Amino acid sequence: MEASLKKFKELFELEDTDIRSYSPLTLAYIGDAIYELVIRTILVEKGNTQVNKLHQRASKLVKASAQSEIIEKLKPYLTEEEMGIFKRGRNAKSFTMAKNASMSDYRRATGFEALMGHLYLTEQWDRMLELIKIGITEGEKDGE
Repeated sequence: MEASLKKFKELFELEDTDIRSYSPLTLAYIGDAIYELVIRTILVEKGNTQVNKLHQRASKLVKASAQSEIIEKLKPYLTEEEMGIFKRGRNAKSFTMAKNASMSDYRRATGFEALMGHLYLTEQWDRMLELIKIGITEGEKDGE
């Protein structure tokens, strides 16, 4: 796969859009999907196993409370711009809420997803993966 969103845009005849025009919830929408894809890829690449077990492992890492914990661990590593994007996502007014999540966890998770969406759409994939790795690794150190 070509390492660029340019191919997507050409193939599907999509126009370039200024990412600053996207709402934080739109960034969170794509960020949620890309984060889950990264987690699923990591789990699948660790070895073939039952789909139910893969789903259980993925769910532990992608649920709102886990994302909330990850972003808390990432805060010292974020640039000023990244922190601003996280805060915009966290403070966005959403009309939905995740099941089995506190409002504070859900809002922090939305901020995390907005950051992931921003990094993905600006093709800062190395940075996105670096932050995900730090978040997961820090969580494993703490036994989460």
